[in-house]
Order: sequence, then C-alpha cells, then structure tokens
Amino acid sequence: MDLHDFITAAATADLLPWAAQATAAARFGLTVGQVEEAALARGLMPARYQRNRQTITVEKQLRLFRSRAVIIGSGGLGGYLVEELARLGVGNLVVIDPDIFEEHNLNRQILSSPALLGRPKAAVAAARVAEINPAVTVTARQEAFSRDNGHELLAGAQIVMDGLDSIATRLELAESCRTLSIPLVHGAIGGWYGQVASQLPGDDLSPYLFGGWSEPKGVETRLGNPSFTPATVASLQVAEACKILLGEGESLRNRMIFMNLLDMEFSEVPLEPAPAAVGA
Repeated sequence: MDLHDFITAAATADLLPWAAQATAAARFGLTVGQVEEAALARGLMPARYQRNRQTITVEKQLRLFRSRAVIIGSGGLGGYLVEELARLGVGNLVVIDPDIFEEHNLNRQILSSPALLGRPKAAVAAARVAEINPAVTVTARQEAFSRDNGHELLAGAQIVMDGLDSIATRLELAESCRTLSIPLVHGAIGGWYGQVASQLPGDDLSPYLFGGWSEPKGVETRLGNPSFTPATVASLQVAEACKILLGEGESLRNRMIFMNLLDMEFSEVPLEPAPAAVGA
C-alpha cells in the first residue's frame, strides 16, 4: 500500500484525521506537511480544516498550503498574525523579529508568557506553530528587517504581513514589497484605534502611512495598546491576506479601514493611487 492508498483508506467522508496524517508520515518517512499536501492534492481535506470547508474549498486550501507568507514582527500584531495564518493553513511562514519578550509585552502579545520572558520572539513563534499546526513549515529569523536585507528576507513570498512598530521600517518594507511586486498587508494600532490597508503590485502605499508624523514610532507611544486592539487588527489583516492569496473578494486596494473601538466605528477612507502607480 502506497501513501495515496493509505490516506484514501484512512479518510472518512473526504476528511483525513490528524492521527492518520501522523501515522502516514511515520510509516512512509515523510513530514506531516508532505502528507497534508498529498491529501489536499487528492481532494482530501485534513480534518483540522473541516470548519474551513464551507468557506474555503479543498483546492483553495491546497493553494493556501503551498503559499509562503512573511511576517515582519512577532509581537502585538505579529503574534496574532502567526497564530491565525498557521491555523488557517498557510503552509510556509517566515517570522522576522530581532527582539526578545519583555514584561511589558504580557498585556497584549499572545505569544508571550512569564515563562518566556527573555526568549527570542521569532523562535517562540516557530515553537508555537509547531505545537498548533505541525504541518506548517516555519523559518524564524532573529534579525531586524531593513532596506539592506529586505530582498533576501522576502524572497519567494506570496504575501507580506506588516507587524512592525517603527514608521521608518514600515516605509522601507513598503518600498521593498513594491520593488519585488509582492502584496503587502499593512496594519497599525494605538490605544482603541487601528488601521488596515493593502499594497498590491503596482501600488505605492507609502504616501498614506503616517503622513506628517515625525516621531520614530506611531501613536501607540502615546495611547498604549490594550489586548483587544492588536487582536482585531491582525484578524482583519489575515482575512485580507486570505482573500489576496485566493483571489477572492475585494481587497483593501486604494482604500484604508480605520477602527475606533471606543465608539465601535469603522470608517473607510479612499486612497488616490500614488503617481508611480497610476497606469500600472
């Protein structure tokens, strides 16, 4: 019996149980990710994704599994981005963050805990993914993103997720994604407020990021960040990434969503295409 026969026999109503996936990996000398890809390619949905199935077809689940997402920052926004992308089934994640967990992270950063203080955020993110979805491949890079290393760090990505807290680095990230023609999903938070937008190939989001703000970091330095703001914004970013990867729905291209969670108001602001993007 080969792998395909094994997983077909082990499936129930086109769902492959996790135990069978793990058994197949051990029996045939494969990773659970390789078994997952083989199952999806044969039209079998790993049972862990069965609640995706009414929203995401098995063919599109395979597309997600074969996608590579780069998450820049794995703190407040980034931790939720990593968690949700892994649970969604994006099969290849690159997590980039130079920092370690500190005590002030504990109020909002989902990957942090007292036991993990002093540990590198990127490595903790990789360990978390291995725990919740071992089929996902994670590359952890404990280094800061910059214009100098950006092309190397973003190589092969189908989507880039902005989980940064530095305005200058956000602008460098937008520039690198524009040069490489990689979609970028931007998110930013501060206090009760947040924003989300997308930069697709041919676009330039830079003129609309923190225009006129002169401080190195955003408004969060004045307003702080409670736990619910990064969770809300990151979830919208992941929904946006899912749509872009699958080619579904209307993305936040040339528009930005602003959230005021204090008054529970969501506003859409149209963004005029930047001159470099006009006619692209």
